[in-house]
Amino acid sequence: MDMNTTMGAALPDWLTPLAWTYGLLALLSAAVIALDVWARGHRHRTATAEITWVGAALFLGPAALVLYRRYGRQPQPGARPTDARPVVVDSLPGGTASALAHLVGVPLVIASGLTIAGTDLWVMIAVIAVVAIALLAVHERTTDGATTLTAVARAALTVVAFDIGMGGWMLLLHFNDLMRPAADVQFWFLMQIGVLAGLLTGAPAVAALRRTPARLPTAA
Repeated sequence: MDMNTTMGAALPDWLTPLAWTYGLLALLSAAVIALDVWARGHRHRTATAEITWVGAALFLGPAALVLYRRYGRQPQPGARPTDARPVVVDSLPGGTASALAHLVGVPLVIASGLTIAGTDLWVMIAVIAVVAIALLAVHERTTDGATTLTAVARAALTVVAFDIGMGGWMLLLHFNDLMRPAADVQFWFLMQIGVLAGLLTGAPAVAALRRTPARLPTAA
């Protein structure tokens, strides 16, 4: 069984218009944030921080606009102390890394034809995790100033915690024959839900990591 196989027959018909509506709202929200950042000049210290906010709209939809307006347009470096932000804001880099990893990993795995135990799901979960770790490590390295080793370690811990929700959601869909083929808009809507599940399971790890500095203070 693979992502090109027609599955998900038990899913309701109304899920298709809902998926299209939410998907279009997500793209529109991402465009609004992108225009605000790159056209209206509300720039951040790093490109990865900017991409995080644009990418967050791909799974949060219009809710990303609310968070961006409240926290994303703060002067850089942020005027608000870290512990004043809700943990969901600090979880957005992981969510964006996962969303972008899906956009890269899903077509890549389908094109490769690789499977494990007769399904490409396991390959897909692994590839998405690796890509997400790489993307998140770049964010940790460039935005938070972590060393490469520290950035990779923090990214790996975050993605593992994140995948409890995201990977668990994908497995739940797969083993209940609810996974749609990747060409179906319902598939991407279900993946958006999975990213949100990942935010929930990854939040404790993110909360713990933000209490630990990404880099040691520089000696005077």
